[in-house]
Amino acid sequence: GQAGEDNGVLLLVANNDRKMRIEVGYGLEGTLTDLHTRLIIENDMVPAFRAGDFSGGIAKAVDDMVMVLEGNPEELEARGERNQQPPFNSDDLFFAIFISIWAIIFFGSIAASILPPIFGRKLGPGRYRWLGMTFEPNRRSSGGWSGSSGGGWSSGSGGGGFSGGGGSSGGGGSSGSW
Repeated sequence: GQAGEDNGVLLLVANNDRKMRIEVGYGLEGTLTDLHTRLIIENDMVPAFRAGDFSGGIAKAVDDMVMVLEGNPEELEARGERNQQPPFNSDDLFFAIFISIWAIIFFGSIAASILPPIFGRKLGPGRYRWLGMTFEPNRRSSGGWSGSSGGGWSSGSGGGGFSGGGGSSGGGGSSGSW
């Protein structure tokens, strides 16, 4: 960068902490955006650092920063789109498991009421033997085993967030780790 112009770029690597950061001065914030610095970290530095090629990752990152500053960010953005992988979202997995368990319980109880009279062997009025179990689908609780009903719906809300960009030393930037 140039003195008094605030148009510098700082590339920081904390090898022992396995962290990296690109800081961009306010003068370059419109050219070398947070998106570009994130793409440089994720597509150049992280893969090289994981492979143990620290100097290669830094050299590639510097080359890509120069390419963007010279007015050619399209290749970096295109490479970022090619390398983009859908992120793993633990909320989606939790939701899928929750819905699966709910569906198994709901449809299982319906199946336990409907299928024994159709496929089971009748033992007596309202009693059927099917799959090695005795079913009494129409039995009301009059002693012995009884079921309970009731319930409610509980819903929690979770929030997501984004951490990154900005910084206390300039206009913007991105952080990463390997």
